[in-house]
Amino acid sequence: MDPNNPVVKFCAQGMQAEAEGDHALALDLFTRAWEARQDDYEACIAAHYLARQQENPTDVLHWNWLALQHAEAVGGEEVRGFYPSLYLNMGWSHEVLGDQEKAQKYYDLAAACLYEVPAGPYHDVVSGGIAAGKERLRSNDKNEDGLP
Repeated sequence: MDPNNPVVKFCAQGMQAEAEGDHALALDLFTRAWEARQDDYEACIAAHYLARQQENPTDVLHWNWLALQHAEAVGGEEVRGFYPSLYLNMGWSHEVLGDQEKAQKYYDLAAACLYEVPAGPYHDVVSGGIAAGKERLRSNDKNEDGLP
């Protein structure tokens, strides 16, 4: 990502505000990133971060879906490394909304393309998120079957 890109700058500032606990400022900065977007690539990035600041799970799903749609519109090398995280977020959104089948689909898609994310802390976070999501779904399946 180009650190001089205005959308990337707003998102970086928003992440800093989020880390400092200022969610109102983070939401404002991510919204400004969305408003500054010029193409699908920038829209993907801004939507991804806007999803993080939504309080309503349906709104989270909406922004995660927009991020994925814009990534698909970009296609190619530029966004390949985004897909594991985007699919993970879609899985989480569907899980929270109670659609275990769609959640499983997106967790599986995330796992299938995880190789696109280089080894390192970010890979570990995404990999851990996928594993945790799949484990929650397995636990829910066991509980529905009456098993401990």
